[in-house]
Amino acid sequence: MPTRWPVSRIRTRSRRPALPTVAGLSATALALTVALTGCGSGDAKGKASFTRHGSSTIETVAKADRKPAPDVVGAALHGETVRLSDYKGKVVAVNLWASWCPPCRAETPSLVKVAAKTTGDVAFVGLNSDHEKTQATKFEKELGVRYPSWHDPTSKLALRFPKGSFNPQGIPSTLFIDREGKIAARALSPIGEEDLHEALDPLIAEQP
Repeated sequence: MPTRWPVSRIRTRSRRPALPTVAGLSATALALTVALTGCGSGDAKGKASFTRHGSSTIETVAKADRKPAPDVVGAALHGETVRLSDYKGKVVAVNLWASWCPPCRAETPSLVKVAAKTTGDVAFVGLNSDHEKTQATKFEKELGVRYPSWHDPTSKLALRFPKGSFNPQGIPSTLFIDREGKIAARALSPIGEEDLHEALDPLIAEQP
């Protein structure tokens, strides 16, 4: 059976916005959503504890129970090579997104704002599933995205986070990686500025 990671907290403020319908998904995006769905999270007994507040569900892992993130390496939308391990020593937020995804568009201004505020401590990296780069780069330009995004139309990089680990499970999702390169938290729905700070601030304060 796949390993289930201990979850120290799950918080929910309101019902999560629906993801794009199947009719609106490309074949590769649909493959990503299906491939990443169905992996539960909980403690060793399969039971999670719940605290309800906040606009989205953020799951956190106790520091002692965190597992290393895979060293994802790939080409970004603008051609440069981005390697996750190059950011070791910083907190990293990895956001899965696509230009055709309305919740992604809704959350991106918050990502951009917090990325600008925390640039000394946090690295933001996108993981984009658009088939065509032109739509993705247009999205970035319109919303002022300055951090890099891997171009991942076949979901190859997203699936480096193995099923059964603290992996993403759809679009949008955001993973939070601590200074030691271990996955510390994730959000499986659109998130706002308050949510980002709640996930990131404790990780920024941690000593390596």
